[in-house]
Amino acid sequence: MTSRPLLIENGTLLSTAGKPFVAPRHSVLIEDGVITRVAPHGQFGRFKGQRLDASGKIVMPGLINAHTHLYSTFARGLTGLKPARDFAGVLRNLWWRLDRALTLEDCYYSALVALLDSIRHGTTTLIDHHASPRAVSGSLQAIARAVKETGVRACLCYEVSDRDGASVARQGLAENEECIRKCRQDPAAKLSALFGLHASFTLSDRTLEQAAGLAGSLGAGFHIHAAEAESDQALTRRRSGRRVVERLKQFGVLGERSIAAHGVHLSRREMDLLAETRTAVVHNPQSNLNNAVGIADMSALSRRGVLLGLGTDAMTGNMLEELRVGLWAQHLANDSPSAGFRELTGALFEGNARIASRCFGLRFGQLEEGAVGDLAIIDYDPPTPLDDANLFGHIVFGISQAAVDTTIVGGRVLMLHRKLTLDLDEVRVTSRARELAKALWKRI
Repeated sequence: MTSRPLLIENGTLLSTAGKPFVAPRHSVLIEDGVITRVAPHGQFGRFKGQRLDASGKIVMPGLINAHTHLYSTFARGLTGLKPARDFAGVLRNLWWRLDRALTLEDCYYSALVALLDSIRHGTTTLIDHHASPRAVSGSLQAIARAVKETGVRACLCYEVSDRDGASVARQGLAENEECIRKCRQDPAAKLSALFGLHASFTLSDRTLEQAAGLAGSLGAGFHIHAAEAESDQALTRRRSGRRVVERLKQFGVLGERSIAAHGVHLSRREMDLLAETRTAVVHNPQSNLNNAVGIADMSALSRRGVLLGLGTDAMTGNMLEELRVGLWAQHLANDSPSAGFRELTGALFEGNARIASRCFGLRFGQLEEGAVGDLAIIDYDPPTPLDDANLFGHIVFGISQAAVDTTIVGGRVLMLHRKLTLDLDEVRVTSRARELAKALWKRI
């Protein structure tokens, strides 16, 4: 359904990708889901569509989360599990127990709750990585339903793995194939898909060959965890004699359409392979810190020309919080309070826009004619001068602490003045989510 033309009036525009700029007292016109005109306030006098006053507010492109797990919502508050001593313990004690207990209804409601939270934080596009080994078939359609009902954009995949046996791996291959085909049949649904893989250390050569064959026939890229922990490298070397990225290249997993999440433990040679193949690396600083796996070397990756993005790994729906934590982590890792600023802001605003463009074939991150009509309007009246040269400083140290007032996707207002405008009973959604989470915890 095409949204009504929308005019966002008299805001301070912050365009964050391409050539960033600040434009005070400007208006943005969105028609048929894309920006069709940007001009100073007062030049749209005869416009008769929907108007939205952004006076005294910041208008910026909607935020993009380049790696998340919508299914992890029901882990919030979960207690009573055996404490983990390392990353392998985190997987065994928490995530692989939780994902095996998920039902299709769990997949739908966990996604719905996470997407509503993302809207509240101005996040308009998410690239998801799903797992539910006891409910594989239909799981991505359950998530797609939540995406359609909330109005955001999402790129989906199912993480194929051999950890739950050959039958589950085959179901995962089929679920990816079906989702990719369905997304291509319905381009108006704001849905896209990649071919999901868990990680090198849980994938056999046979499964990688099958995935590469299917993805190749579909012309699809991959979404995989790569070198998140040193254990991924150690197990991959032991089983294949190769490092993680070398093995992924051998099986055709790398490429311009593919995403390698994390990339914490990469050799310089692996970084070069990622750059040569134009594979995107998505950094997830809060998750890496929480799991004590290390801090990715963003400066080294950037110097070698790797396309960098930023994700939350489901730690938060707030991309600006992720940006700040990632920046402080780079300061600590490099023993320098000046390290990482360009790399982290570049990953969120430039890198994520390019990654999303690869997934959807649209222009993201810019407040210019032809870009998607995905915007976040934020209550922020700068107490110091705001201009092209310092806009990212204002984002990190000011806008990140301000409230998102309105969230728009494709010209459709999903949240207005901090209230969701969706045809959803949020009280009922939250209540049902609690019921499902309680039952899930009992199964675990």
